[in-house]
Amino acid sequence: TRRNPLEIPPPSERDWPREDEEENFFLQDPEWARDALPQPYRMAGKLVMLVFDNAMEIIERREAFREAQKQKVRPIKCFPTAEFQVTGTANCLAVSGKYIFVGLPVGLAAFRMLDCKQVGAWDAVNTEVCAICSSDLGNERHILLAVDEMGLAWLFCFHKESFLLVKILNEVEDISKRSTCVEVVLSPGGDYAGVLLQGNSEIWLEVYRLPKDSWLKETEKSPGAAAGPASKERRSSWTSVVQISSTQLCAIFSNTLLPTVDVKLSLPLLLLKVKPPKPVTGTIFKNPLDALKKGNDGSMLGLGYNHLIKDSQWEQHEAIFRSTYREYLEVEGENESKDEVPRRATFHFLLPSWVLQMTPEIKVQPDVPAGISVHWDGNYNLCFYLFNRPLKEKVDADLKPDVVWPCAAPIACSAVSSCSRYLAVACEDATITIWDKHLGYPLSVTAILEERLIRSINFL
Repeated sequence: TRRNPLEIPPPSERDWPREDEEENFFLQDPEWARDALPQPYRMAGKLVMLVFDNAMEIIERREAFREAQKQKVRPIKCFPTAEFQVTGTANCLAVSGKYIFVGLPVGLAAFRMLDCKQVGAWDAVNTEVCAICSSDLGNERHILLAVDEMGLAWLFCFHKESFLLVKILNEVEDISKRSTCVEVVLSPGGDYAGVLLQGNSEIWLEVYRLPKDSWLKETEKSPGAAAGPASKERRSSWTSVVQISSTQLCAIFSNTLLPTVDVKLSLPLLLLKVKPPKPVTGTIFKNPLDALKKGNDGSMLGLGYNHLIKDSQWEQHEAIFRSTYREYLEVEGENESKDEVPRRATFHFLLPSWVLQMTPEIKVQPDVPAGISVHWDGNYNLCFYLFNRPLKEKVDADLKPDVVWPCAAPIACSAVSSCSRYLAVACEDATITIWDKHLGYPLSVTAILEERLIRSINFL
């Protein structure tokens, strides 16, 4: 329907309709000819429609967001069911059985999980505990490994709500030879303990066999275990004094608690002392036959020691590398020493499997670790060590691994599943390999395309 009557357009361009007038030259709805509103009302109608359209778009976006949130799996919100107060700041926690062990600035404290009441404490030397790991031995006995602020590793046996000090693992008489504990790990079941120690210029791993069967017998025969209610009475009176004065606490602890727990327990046995692998140097062999003879004397393959590369070839290779990537090395500022000792090691206790094969005369228990896997920072090899070694071997001797898995890139991190069957190894080239230790072959290899650095890996 035409808005205006049909007429001949004027010959002059001045009288021609403008572009905005041409759009409204035809009426799409005949009723508009009678319902046309003046200009202010038409503008107000356009603004109202614009606001309405924008509001509908916002509503549609919010509805889509709500539907997407409904489809997501929401995490379960957990609220505390109980709480307990400690003296000072809680530095670390460890749970074993029905007890919660807390590392405090003045020592250790044990809380019962059911009622969150403190049942025992240890502050004989008034040292700050920074890390704890624990394991349940059964029959109300627990093993604790604690690391204090000075780097000392304390081994405890918790029995009858009392802390029994077994030994300080890295204690030495000469303070100049003192080492600092970097990490402590207890094997599942409490059969072995691994302690990573660092000295002035070296780092090493010590593995101890814990005589937990002897501890069970010794604690049963101890007079502190038979004290029973009397020791609990003294402990309850000590707890009431804690709220009054810290000086009275030390006096009552030294006079009442120590006589009830004066028990001498068997010391752990140092089983292995693993040191970082030595750097690969030039060969000392004159011909390939000498290298083959060296390989037949029990030297482990995979470490790269028995090769035929001379020192001059290593130096030539280093010179070519530095001349090719000179500008990159100058930018990064290569200040680290070539033969720098690694500062960290990752180790896991492993149950018996095809990878850790024992001799037929050795009886293997399926739930007791048979060996340990170790890899050092910046190293390409994953090394396995067996626990059942002949007694003739010296612990301080240069220990060689029983099995070596060379990798294509330096190993960044590793993890073992809770069943100890699967082993995950992540390298610095962003490659993750899952191994089945029972069968002895890899299940999958995954490479991250972005080649990002993997810092940690865990099984869920």
